[in-house]
Amino acid sequence: MSVSAHPLWRTVVLSPHFDDAALSLGGLLPLLPGPTAIVTVYGGAPPADAPTSWWDSSCGFSSAAEAHRCRRAEDAAACDLLGAEQVVLDHPDGPYADSAELPGLDAFVETLAPDVRLLVPLGTNQPDHATVRRRALKVLAGLRAPLPWVYADLPYTGHLPEWGTDEADAALRANTTYGPAYRELLDGHRSTVRHGLRLDDDQWARKRAAVLCHGSQQAMLAGDHGGFLARTGPLSAELVWSLEPGTPPDAGS
Repeated sequence: MSVSAHPLWRTVVLSPHFDDAALSLGGLLPLLPGPTAIVTVYGGAPPADAPTSWWDSSCGFSSAAEAHRCRRAEDAAACDLLGAEQVVLDHPDGPYADSAELPGLDAFVETLAPDVRLLVPLGTNQPDHATVRRRALKVLAGLRAPLPWVYADLPYTGHLPEWGTDEADAALRANTTYGPAYRELLDGHRSTVRHGLRLDDDQWARKRAAVLCHGSQQAMLAGDHGGFLARTGPLSAELVWSLEPGTPPDAGS
């Protein structure tokens, strides 16, 4: 599928998988300038003969095709709640991909207008998320385009003990478990916390509704992340950085 950028988009979120934008930005996204698009990078259909992945089978699906159809429909419902246009790129998810390359992502980023606010995932403990961030930064550098904003992946980054406090940024930088992706980002960039959102009750209700649209994923996420939907859990705060070229003086400290 060929996807062209919408000329009126003002905010574009690169979501590695169908649920990542809702999990990571469901509170903030309605506050950002619209029109908005949520672009699922690993959203392509699996090969017709692909066996069901361990993850999809554990989520209750009988086939890879069923998992893809259901997850795409779940994402459409979540995007509708968040007021965003659903965009799906053609790269199959990791278990179904025959290549690590992301040509569709490269081509999509190249079509974006210079004034579009692009948000990319940090990649905390998630290699495919980090791949999306690296690819987007590489394409933007080649275009001499403005740097994107970077969002903390949830629930992964949200397990940082200081999450949701004013100390989260510095603590993430120093943390050996959750900080490697952030320190990699800071090797060549300076970051500024652009949004440190602690969701109020209305924001939380909207985000929870969007996350629950991805119902097929809830049992597996709870198995890996415990009470991730708790009101005071990892989804209750969101963090977004802006970037500038260069390395901060204390990046190695």
